[in-house]
Amino acid sequence: MEFISVVLHSSHERKAFDCGNDQLNFYFRKQAGQDVKRKLSACFVTANESGLVTGYYTLSNSSLAKDQIPENIRKKLPPAYLDLPVTLLGRLAVDVNEKEKGLGKLLLADGLKRSFTASKTIGSLAVVVDPIDESATKFYTKFGFISLPDSGKMFLPMATIGKLFP
Repeated sequence: MEFISVVLHSSHERKAFDCGNDQLNFYFRKQAGQDVKRKLSACFVTANESGLVTGYYTLSNSSLAKDQIPENIRKKLPPAYLDLPVTLLGRLAVDVNEKEKGLGKLLLADGLKRSFTASKTIGSLAVVVDPIDESATKFYTKFGFISLPDSGKMFLPMATIGKLFP
């Protein structure tokens, strides 16, 4: 199975990365490596021919309270589960020099594929995102993510993702 990204490594140049969002830039430049070392998240990157990072995303295990999940999915789950395992796609960013070239879509597909593959060996009901702004919300909506009430988070069931990667 091929992926377009690789695991973040200390050899990746992070200082030059600029996605246009200070929060996402700071995280990638200063925090991502520490989170990886501490096993708080996995960070995956793409780079151009010169080795400059062009985009990244993070994945980690998480959970959602059962009452946050849409009713049509919740009613099929055992009543004893109060919290349900999900995969959190915590951050996704593309360098400004690569915007509008489709890299964001490819990174999302890459992250969904990794999440689906992992769900075959470690339980995960869905991929969850917490969009940083309205533009990110629109982006995830185009790919079928469902808004979760009262949290700002969005949800894509693993069963749906599985249809993309048979």
